[in-house]
Amino acid sequence: MHKHKVVIVGAGFGGMQAARSLRHPDIEITIIDRRNHHLFQPLLYQVATTLLATSEIAWPIRSVFRNRPDISTLLGDVVGIDREQKRVVLRDGHTVPFDTLILATGARHAYFGRDEWEPYAPGLKALEDATTIRRRLLLAFERAELETDPKAREALLTFAIIGGGPTGVELAGIIAQLAHHTLVKEFRSIDTRTSRIVLVEAGPRVLPAFHPDLSGYAERALEKIGVTIRTGIPVTSCGEDGIRIGETFVPAQTVIWAAGVQASKAGQWLDCPTDRAGRVIVEPDLTVKGMPEIFVIGDTALVTGPDGKPVPGIAPAAKQQGKYAAGIIRDRLSSKPSPKAFRYRHLGNLATIGPSAAVIELGRIRLKGWLAWWIWGLAHIYFLIGTRSRLAVAMSWLWTAVTGLHSARLITQKETLKGEV
Repeated sequence: MHKHKVVIVGAGFGGMQAARSLRHPDIEITIIDRRNHHLFQPLLYQVATTLLATSEIAWPIRSVFRNRPDISTLLGDVVGIDREQKRVVLRDGHTVPFDTLILATGARHAYFGRDEWEPYAPGLKALEDATTIRRRLLLAFERAELETDPKAREALLTFAIIGGGPTGVELAGIIAQLAHHTLVKEFRSIDTRTSRIVLVEAGPRVLPAFHPDLSGYAERALEKIGVTIRTGIPVTSCGEDGIRIGETFVPAQTVIWAAGVQASKAGQWLDCPTDRAGRVIVEPDLTVKGMPEIFVIGDTALVTGPDGKPVPGIAPAAKQQGKYAAGIIRDRLSSKPSPKAFRYRHLGNLATIGPSAAVIELGRIRLKGWLAWWIWGLAHIYFLIGTRSRLAVAMSWLWTAVTGLHSARLITQKETLKGEV
C-alpha cells in the first residue's frame, strides 16, 4: 500500500513540532536539514558568550526520532523545489519525492542591503555563528593582554552589539558580566573592568516589542552593569576598525549583529509572492496560494493575525504552526473537514538582562527583576529536549551563579588575527 509521503525541510522548532505531531499509520515522513542537529536557538547567545557548551543546546535529529520508525532523516542542502514532479532537489543532485511538503527553513541575519558588513559583524543563528563570536570575544581579551598601544587596547576591549531586541540585550548583559566580573582576576596586563560594551538600537528604545515600562527597566538594568546604550541613531558604517553611529565613530574590534533577519530562499524555490524580508505570503491555512500540498511555516512564512499584524518570528509561533499543519494533513487523509484558519496564541515575551534580572510580559501581567529571571530560566529549561539537557543547562547555570565562572571558555579554532599571515 502506498503511504503518503510527507517531506519536512528544516529541523527547527516548526519542522520538529510538525514531525512530532504527525502520527498516522498511512504517513511516512522524511526530514531534510543541512545540519544533523536540532538547535535550541533561544539559548544560542549563551554559547556565544561562554556560558553554555554547544552540546547543551543541540541534539542529533536522528537521536530525537530514534523511536519513530516512520521518520527518516536526510543530511542535505535543498536548492530547489520541482513543483510539477513533486520533488525536493538537493545540491548533490539527489531528489526526494513528496505528496505533501512542509517548508520550515527558518531565516538568517540580514544587513539591510549592507552585506559587506557581515565579515565584521557576524550574526547569531547557528552553532557556527556562536562559536565564531565566542572565539572573537575571547581572542579580543588575549590580544589586549599583549597590546601596548593604549588606543589599540581600548578598541580591543570595546564590544559593540547592533540591535536592541532580546538577543542584543541578552548578549550585552552577559558580555558585561564576563568582562566586569568573570575575567577580572585572570589577566595581569589589562583590567577587564575597563571594557566598554555598547548596545546600539536605531529605534527609540531597546526591547521595542515590550511595554515601555519593561523596556525602561531593561535600559536601567543594563546601564547599572556597565552597558552603554545608544538609541535613536542607526549604525551607518561597519568595518574592521569599528562602527559609525550616525556621525560618531566608535573604535571596536568585536562587533556582533543582532538586528534584522532575512527568510530562506523558499520563496525563490516556489516562485511565489514574498514580502521584503523574503517570507512567503501564505494562505490562512499556511499553504501557498495554488499549491495546497505545500505548507510554509515559521520564520520562512509571513503569517498575519486577525489584526493584520505579522505573527512574530519566535519559537512558540513556529511550534504552533507546525502542529497546525500536521493537523490539517491528518484531517485530509481521514477525509475530515478542514479546520479553521491558523490562529496564533501569544504566550508572552521574555528577555534576560543579567544576573537575577529579566523582564516578562504575559498579556497584562508584567514582571521584572529576580522573579522574572527565575521564571525565564524555568521556562527555558522546560522546553529543552531530554532530561540530560535540562540537567546540564541547570548545572551550568548553578555553577555560574555560585562561582561567577563561565564553563565554556575554550578557543578551539584558530582565526587569523590582524597583522598575522
